[in-house]
Parts: sequence; C-alpha cells; structure tokens
Amino acid sequence: MKKLVLFIALLPLVSSCVSKKKFAEAQAKLVELEKSRDEALAKIKSDAADCDKRVGDLRADLQSKDNDLNAKTKQVKDLSDQVDYLKKTNTNLLDRLSDLSVVSKSGAESIKKSLDALNDQSKYIQNLNSSIQRKDSINLALVMSLKRSLADVNDDDVTVEVKKGVVYISISDKMLFRSGSSEINAKAEAVLEKVAKVVNDHKELDILVEGHTDSVPISTDCVKDNWDLSAKRATSVVRLLQSKFSVAPERMTAGGRSEYSPKENNDNSAGRKLNRRTEIIVTPKLDQFFQLLTNGK
Repeated sequence: MKKLVLFIALLPLVSSCVSKKKFAEAQAKLVELEKSRDEALAKIKSDAADCDKRVGDLRADLQSKDNDLNAKTKQVKDLSDQVDYLKKTNTNLLDRLSDLSVVSKSGAESIKKSLDALNDQSKYIQNLNSSIQRKDSINLALVMSLKRSLADVNDDDVTVEVKKGVVYISISDKMLFRSGSSEINAKAEAVLEKVAKVVNDHKELDILVEGHTDSVPISTDCVKDNWDLSAKRATSVVRLLQSKFSVAPERMTAGGRSEYSPKENNDNSAGRKLNRRTEIIVTPKLDQFFQLLTNGK
C-alpha cells in the first residue's frame, strides 16, 4: 500500500520532467530554424547586391556605347550636310559656267571633272563613316554578349573591353595555366567554350590570340624563354578553340608577345600578376577593310 501511494505521489513530478524536456527540444529547434532563416536572408541580400552591381556595370557600358554612337551619328549628319552643300554649290557653278562666254569648253569640262571627283570623295567619306558606325554597333553587341555569357566568372580572371576600335578579352594566366606551363586547365575550358559560342555567332570577324608574360626569366626542358612560353600558350588556346569548340582555323592567328607589352610595371607582384595574361582580340577582317579603302580610292 505504501509503494502505491509513493508511485502516485511521484507521477506528477515525472510528467513535469518530460514536458520540460520536450519544451527545451522545441525551443532549440526554433533557435536553429531562426538561424537558418537569418543565414538565408543574408545570402539573398548578398546575391541581390551582386546582381545590382552587375546591372550597374552593364548600364554604364551601355551608356558609354550610346554616347559613342551618338557622336558617330552626329559626324555622319555633319558630313551629309556638307555633301548637300557641295551639291548645291556644284549646281550653281555649272549654271554659271554655261553663261560665261570667257570660259572655254575644255575649261568647263575640266572644272566639271574636278567637281565630280569632289563628289566621289564626299561619298567615300560618307561610306567610311557608315562602316565605322556599323563596326561600333557590332562591337557593342559583341561586348554585351560576352559579358552576359561570362557573368558568373570572376572579373579579376576575365575582362572584356573595347580598345582601339576592337574587342579585347583578357584572361589571367592563373585561370588558364599552371605556373610555367602551356597546358590549359580543365576549369578554363568552360570559359573558352563561352567565348567560342559568341565569336562563332560573328563569323565576319577574325580572332587574334596573344600570349603575354611578366619579366621574370624562365628556362626549362620544355620552355626556352618567355618568348617561347607566350607563343606556346597562345597556340594552346587557338588549338583548343579549333579542335573542341569548332572555331574556324582560317579566322585565327596565334602570337607571343613575351614580356614586351605589359599592362602594368613589372617591378612589383601586383603588376606582374596583371601582365601574365592571354588576350583574345576580335577584329574586322583586314582584307575586307583594305578592299573598302581600294574601292574608295
């Protein structure tokens, strides 16, 4: 009888202990859920900030290209106005020549030929400006396509910009190669594949691949010097673009610049890091350009 009474007396205490344990477990799970929620919110905010930065960069690039395009458009308009003025002047001169008895027939024909040559020159200038405007539009489309395609690649490893009227894709050596090697890393193939997809959409353009090194000397069984290393790296990139990503070989040229075209000073490690790079330069076909000049003349 005493044992039964003791059991009944302890029953509420045991029940209370079980409830407190469940409460503690629930509270711990709630804390864990709140921590997961906070981490997820922080990740979302960080991704949103990165996205805003990329959008801002693209808008800035687009604004710059719009400004360039507007400037070219204004130049074309000014030239067109000049051509219209010359045409009116030519007509007036020819009308006056027909009334001047002192001007011989041969002299009038000579002046007319000179005016015709001036008209041809004006048309040539207008055609050149139209070609330049078209090339700038192609460069803008090419840069935007490349930046969209390479948006997930670190900006320190790959940069895309327009210099001297052509598009430069600069890839760091740490992305492409091991130190002192010309063998392309497996992770770099994904980047080159994206570049190849874009340039294959612009078959009217040629591709020049240049290898660049820093000024630190190198000499191994496989590499004689920096000239050798830069040329082999450029050749490796061209070979991969052709064999694996179907870029037409007749569009490509490979060259080594060694240490002699640096972006920064080689006196410090930061400068040497920027100088070790491979540049893929997308250019208009030179034969078409010279043909345009010949036709204009």
